[in-house]
Amino acid sequence: MRVKVILNPYANRWRAGGRLAEVQAALTAVSLTADIHATTSPGEGTVVARQAADEYDAVIAAGGDGTINEVINGLIQAAAEGQTVPFGVLPIGTANDLSDTIPLPRDLSQAAQIVAAGHTRAIDAVRVHVQTADRHFVHYFVNNCAIGMEPLVTLENTKIKRLSGNARYFVALVRALLKLQAWQMDIHFDETATFSGPAILLSVCNGPRTGGIFQMAPGAQFDDGYFDYVFAPGMPKRTVLALLPRLFKGTHIQHPQVQHGRARRITITCQPGTPMHADGELIADVATQIEYEMLPGKIRLLATQESE
Repeated sequence: MRVKVILNPYANRWRAGGRLAEVQAALTAVSLTADIHATTSPGEGTVVARQAADEYDAVIAAGGDGTINEVINGLIQAAAEGQTVPFGVLPIGTANDLSDTIPLPRDLSQAAQIVAAGHTRAIDAVRVHVQTADRHFVHYFVNNCAIGMEPLVTLENTKIKRLSGNARYFVALVRALLKLQAWQMDIHFDETATFSGPAILLSVCNGPRTGGIFQMAPGAQFDDGYFDYVFAPGMPKRTVLALLPRLFKGTHIQHPQVQHGRARRITITCQPGTPMHADGELIADVATQIEYEMLPGKIRLLATQESE
């Protein structure tokens, strides 16, 4: 089995690069012929994955959720209207939201054994069309994508240098709250529900967890053909602050001012433009028109159980 491994050396605060030899050893131990490519710039993983899709039996992301996002974008682009080639994960990132909640083992030897076994299960992906002031683009994600407050947290997270792990995410959350202002949004959820007014957050979740510690959509499943959404209209900052502790257990969705549901398509018009992130990485600074679309069973994930 020939596999292409796309390793992000900057994952986990630049620690992943030091595990390259460990990754190689784990794959060799299970008799995999591995071609490892260490990326050097943002977006490179997408280009390499798209090219590798036609040349290898499987493509593996070695890194965190951002690395997975880059690789998934390349594989879906290569797949066109079909399913992707088998896709595997060696989780050496910071949060590892996707791998932890599938679940896949963080131990590299165990993760390599799953790749070598070759069993796949179909999981969903989401396509998002994004319009900014000067361009339109299409992006894909597998775990989470959000506008409003959540990407503000991501922006603050990138500025923090002295903390790591969960402490860094929590400090970033508090800093984002201090800067929070509502956006004017017009939102259509599928064909039945609409909203028009001030809003502070819309999080589209294919999986339940984001940021390593936040149970944003506790009931979300990767293979049910729907994404969950969590929506918060404009509210006082004191209410937002009271909601923050609930994020750790997912009980925020029970708050009367928070809307939670499932959909296959959401369209948004937003003024002013909102920042936007996907799987923990910023993809737009000022998105003004956004459309989410579910792609059921798009990804063939190398996992512990085989699905048809």
